[in-house]
Amino acid sequence: MRDALSGLTLRGRAFLAAGVTAIVCAVVMGQPQLTRVGILVAVLPLLAAVLIGRSRYRLSLVRTVNPQLVTAGSAAKVSLALTNEGRTPSGVLMLEDQVPYVLGTRPRFVLEGIGHGWRRDVTYQIRSDVRGHYQIGPMSVRVSDPFGLVELGRSFRTTVPLTVVPRTVPLPHVPLGGAWTGTGDNRPRAFAAGSAEDVTVREYRQGDDLRRVHWRSSARVGELMVRREEQPWQSRATLFLDNRARAHRGQGIASSLEAAVSATASIAVHLSQRGFTVRLVTATGDDPTTTWHFRDAEMNTGPLLESLAVVEAVDQSWLETNWLADPQQGGLLVAVVGAVTELDAPVFRRMLHHSMPALAVALDVEAWGGRPGSGPATPILTGQGWRAVTLGPRDRLAAVWQDLGVSNARAARGPGDPRTGAIR
Repeated sequence: MRDALSGLTLRGRAFLAAGVTAIVCAVVMGQPQLTRVGILVAVLPLLAAVLIGRSRYRLSLVRTVNPQLVTAGSAAKVSLALTNEGRTPSGVLMLEDQVPYVLGTRPRFVLEGIGHGWRRDVTYQIRSDVRGHYQIGPMSVRVSDPFGLVELGRSFRTTVPLTVVPRTVPLPHVPLGGAWTGTGDNRPRAFAAGSAEDVTVREYRQGDDLRRVHWRSSARVGELMVRREEQPWQSRATLFLDNRARAHRGQGIASSLEAAVSATASIAVHLSQRGFTVRLVTATGDDPTTTWHFRDAEMNTGPLLESLAVVEAVDQSWLETNWLADPQQGGLLVAVVGAVTELDAPVFRRMLHHSMPALAVALDVEAWGGRPGSGPATPILTGQGWRAVTLGPRDRLAAVWQDLGVSNARAARGPGDPRTGAIR
């Protein structure tokens, strides 16, 4: 009852005040008819409060978001399944789902005629141009009497996640060099590709020829190990994203960092579709959520795109290089960088020594509003042996990627090579 009285709306409080005032005036003026009117007006909100307070409604909510992983600019559908499991009917329900402001306005619904066993399905759409990880919910519920004199608020606790990943664009197939694409025990390994670490034995699998059992290794590890006649091969690609705040300019979705994240996502999808196992490295080091062992393109890019969805600018001046100590480091290296200084040159030189080939997309940060002299890092990278191209705010990533492939093919052929076809 106390909650119901505290839930009196402005209309309910006005009715109560008007009733009390009418009763006082009737007593002072000696008007018994006015007293009856005052009592009726004052009792009406109190009666509504008693009815709302004594009602026992039990609402259940099932919320689903489809899909839970969307690209920036695409819409997702939220479905709400509401059920009244209480035995007494409820009044008018006013529902409001809590939605982050970047996904749009908060949806509101008014539902009436809610009796026992009542069920209603409601859907609405959300859309965001800003990548990120968001929580949809919780749902707030306000129960009101038919006259709008009393409102009681309740809230569900459940939420559903939604991840908005960066926009991607299809990229043309260009010669990347360094490896063929594929996996399997029956194919020789390409050492120039920087594939998996050399291993001469592996675990026994059902169907393996017992003549291939390596007894010395089996005794050492305590389980059957067999010789691996031909090493499995795996195309690897490391994507390096320079997300330092000092390397980028601009605000919001129009910043150079957002362009770099979108370019990294596009390259990741493209390489996965070509059979590469891709991992993500940022200025703070290796991302533990993106691993080497996935070979399916959809499985591989899913965690990577989710990591890119929450990448933020970091306030540090150096580039972390602990990931270069990984014994499985190698293969293709593609870097997407912003403004780079000569102090960063030794780090990129060290990256080049651990991977081959090394390609870079350097953003023209000055065109995004950077200070004069903070132009593209292409000269510094090419001076260290990288094959780099420049990406401006008005350039098409597909065209820039095509130019990078042409540059890579020319460098792979070497000087004086008369051929103009595919790289060696």
